[in-house]
Amino acid sequence: MADDEVWLTDEQHDAWMAYVAVTALLDAALDRQLQRDSGMPHAYYQILAMLSEVPDRTLRMSDLAEITQSSQSRLSHAVARLERNGWIRRVPCPDDRRSTLARLTDEGFAVLAAAAPGHVAAVRSRLFDRITPEQVGQLTTILRSVLAGLDGAGEVPGACAEADRARVAG
Repeated sequence: MADDEVWLTDEQHDAWMAYVAVTALLDAALDRQLQRDSGMPHAYYQILAMLSEVPDRTLRMSDLAEITQSSQSRLSHAVARLERNGWIRRVPCPDDRRSTLARLTDEGFAVLAAAAPGHVAAVRSRLFDRITPEQVGQLTTILRSVLAGLDGAGEVPGACAEADRARVAG
């Protein structure tokens, strides 16, 4: 194998290192903001947000794990904590006894609604305020291309993709 097949080019290396730094720093900043302002980690916010975007605010646990890119066990642990807080209820699936549904409660929706303005402001200030509208479109195109190589569809998983399409169609 030639050296150019083993190592990244200088340009690829620069892009990769920037990507690694941005994702680590952005995730940490968003997690700190949510912990400080709302008392929850970013992962919990994501679970609540995904449930808020689907009909009846209810999803099968397996679908919720897929949408949040989480393992079943990690999601189950998080949902148990959210359930203790009264933000989610687990209920049996009426048409499949092997499945469990996660349902966002009114209290959970209220907590999410209270956390959302600060979270959106943090996302804007740390990401979108730093790039032009044209770059936002480019970023979306780039990330969907990468995502297509990872999941084959090139779409944001689950509820996010549905919400995206609804905004575009509307």
